[in-house]
Amino acid sequence: MSFDLKSLVAARMGENYELHAQHLNPTLVQVQRTIGFDRVYVRAKGAYLYDAEDNAYLDFLSGYSVFNVGRNHPVVAKAVHDALDLDLPNMVQMDCSLMSGLLAEALLKKMPPHLEAVFFCNSGTEAVEGALKFARAATGRPRIVSLKGSYHGLSYGALSITGSETFQEGFGPFLADTEMVPLGDLNALATTLAMRDVAAFIVEPVQGKGVNFPADDYFQQAQALCRQYGTMFICDEVQTGFGRTGKWFAFEHWGLEPDIVTMAKTLSGGYVPCGAIATRRAIYQKTFSRLDRCVVHSSTFGRNNLAMTCALATLSVLEDEQLVENSETVGNLLMARLRGLMKQHPFIKEVRGKGLMIAIEFHEPPQFKSKLAWRLMHKIDQSLFPQLVVVPLLSKHRILTQVAGHHMDVIKILPPLTIGRKEVDYFINALDQTLTECTTFPGPIMELARNTAQLRFGRGKKRPTAARKTGTPQVPAPTNGHRPLNGNAITLDGPVALNGKGNGRNGSAH
Repeated sequence: MSFDLKSLVAARMGENYELHAQHLNPTLVQVQRTIGFDRVYVRAKGAYLYDAEDNAYLDFLSGYSVFNVGRNHPVVAKAVHDALDLDLPNMVQMDCSLMSGLLAEALLKKMPPHLEAVFFCNSGTEAVEGALKFARAATGRPRIVSLKGSYHGLSYGALSITGSETFQEGFGPFLADTEMVPLGDLNALATTLAMRDVAAFIVEPVQGKGVNFPADDYFQQAQALCRQYGTMFICDEVQTGFGRTGKWFAFEHWGLEPDIVTMAKTLSGGYVPCGAIATRRAIYQKTFSRLDRCVVHSSTFGRNNLAMTCALATLSVLEDEQLVENSETVGNLLMARLRGLMKQHPFIKEVRGKGLMIAIEFHEPPQFKSKLAWRLMHKIDQSLFPQLVVVPLLSKHRILTQVAGHHMDVIKILPPLTIGRKEVDYFINALDQTLTECTTFPGPIMELARNTAQLRFGRGKKRPTAARKTGTPQVPAPTNGHRPLNGNAITLDGPVALNGKGNGRNGSAH
């Protein structure tokens, strides 16, 4: 019997959660079902997901910033088909493939000229692991310094420098010789670098957890301190790279010249996983320092033809469709519109971001009833309020968003860079209505809070009322020509804000 993928998918579609409950992660399935996130998406295009009834869902999560060019982009899809049709030799290993050479050449054209060498791997966390090895090999030093509040991945080296106890709980001990300093504290950084045993200082130019970044010249001064004390300066651009912040790379906002840059996510175009490290040639050669060390650091699938093809096509789309520029323009519009909501909604504390990487932070409102609701929710869970905004955004408005991280009142939005004014208008109107409903006490949101508390404390599995509501919101017409369709949706943050536990890269796994 020959394998027929189309028949298999047609026959089994809809069994998604049963299969996951039995063979993968039943805890995740329980959470999704309890809060009503157990939706089955059957296709995707551009900034939209579709269910079996052809209901359209506006995706303001982008697979944690994987789909900067939108889902199933036709240029990337065609490139994959072309690569398969060519029957190229793949992963010969003891050769030098054309596709990886072409991608390295194209990628370095987008980087500062001092970065001259590329290493390919499969994911963000693998890129971070490689960067740490390169830095240690180049300096002969043991220690790695990172920032508090950071996230760099879930493998052991990356997890050891991640500033989140939630992700670390139960997995210690971690990599020795690591330290975290506060973002913005140059004195703390200078003190630790002055010991001259630090191989690398690694930063996310814009932190994925909470969308935090310095408002001053902290990064420039931190880079200068690294130069002074002989420490490698690493920029983790896994989530922020390839136009997400309105520049090709987020370090460009501060005019930085990092010694090593890590990349992944969007580089794959959403098809075949692809990660990369770009660095100075001198640093690269410290690792591959002798003929017998030519493969001392390697990755079996790292230079495979399909990944390289997807990345080449993705770089082309970003440039040809001017998506980096669109990210800056539409991001500025979206932040301006969001800040315009602050007067009507005292729940909103701050709107911050760069490009289309935006955080909406909430705080306790002054009104008496709203203040009571706020305090009750925070007794249940420190991250519950933003989850209670995310849920109706999807159940009533079919917009997929996420909570920015554990123990914070922040929603993060990461739309595809292909969106325009229609999607901005629709999101603003939906958020306006959702926050208006938050002033109702008690109401459907508080009902969801009670049911979420029951899940946390094991007192029931009732599906919340707010997640079951039906409606026919007028989702804006997809820019790719697909018609807007009516129906319901629900969303899920990567690390679900229920008990401070979860997985993902603060909702964006490496």
